[in-house]
Amino acid sequence: MMDRQQVLDVLQTVQDPFLHKNLAETKALKQLSADGERVALEVALSKQDKVKQMQIQVEISSKLKEKGAKAVSVQFTVLRNEEIRQLGGFPVKLPTLLSPGVKTQFISVASGKGGVGKSTVSVNLALGMARQGKKVGLLDADIYGFSVPDMMGIEKRPAIKDERIIPVERFGIKVISMGFFVENNSPVIWRGPMLGKMLNNFFNDVYWGDLDYLLLDLPPGTGDVAMDIHFKLPHSKEIIVTTPHPTAAFVAARAGAMATHTKHEILGVIENMAYYKSKKTGEIEYVFGKGGGDKLSDLLKTDLLGRIPLTQPEPKPGILAPGVYFEGDPIAPVYDDIARKVINKTTK
Repeated sequence: MMDRQQVLDVLQTVQDPFLHKNLAETKALKQLSADGERVALEVALSKQDKVKQMQIQVEISSKLKEKGAKAVSVQFTVLRNEEIRQLGGFPVKLPTLLSPGVKTQFISVASGKGGVGKSTVSVNLALGMARQGKKVGLLDADIYGFSVPDMMGIEKRPAIKDERIIPVERFGIKVISMGFFVENNSPVIWRGPMLGKMLNNFFNDVYWGDLDYLLLDLPPGTGDVAMDIHFKLPHSKEIIVTTPHPTAAFVAARAGAMATHTKHEILGVIENMAYYKSKKTGEIEYVFGKGGGDKLSDLLKTDLLGRIPLTQPEPKPGILAPGVYFEGDPIAPVYDDIARKVINKTTK
């Protein structure tokens, strides 16, 4: 004969769908009778919902039968308001970044092609804005070429709280990346519908909290992912990253054209790898040519926000973050200046 403890053990594995607590925690078992291998129980849920009741009935029945019951009957009732209050009440539904009234500003960092340092710019622009006192999140939306976790030296993974994903915080920046959800740097081989679902998760299932800005490191080019983000975020503003080479600027113009087509405001152009300055002689060399940033900003009728030289970040003792220009690095003020320009453009 099945006893009460066996039933409670099963109820401990079944959740109240509205309180997000198991049915043993909620003291949901109101009546129980066992006659040989037949079990009948009355279970109280926090809300009346026939679909949820049916799902829970199937779950309880199958689990009790696995423990030896031949026949299971489940009747449902509703917890009293006082019982619900004692359990802490219903979880508050936290707002998402796409909820009405959310004041977070979206800034997409785009490029026409890969290899121009777009992710490096995204990371360090986020840090520059944080140094100006802004609350900043960084979404590594380059789903096929995610690199932000490695650049920032992030080894942790996001936590889950109340069925929401909590971003990893690093150097004051809240970060979410596709890299957190794949194992051992595995390739992502998803197609359109699955990618779209993942993007929805990034916006709706992540609890970003109160942000002033969310920077999105977009995939290079004008493919499906970049297009999806453009349409999901109709109020996003955009920064285009290029190198000085005229061909790179020509290709980057396509990303700018897509922003214009989807009615996204272009905040400006950043010319990365603009020049190389020798630490020994101070001599400046234009390794990738000159003029690409000016040409692109003129073409898109926008501002050139800054030129970033070709250099490696200076390592900070005891901190692994190979893509970060920390405060005190000669290049950090360049990003701080760009960050100030972006903040000024978005707070008029």
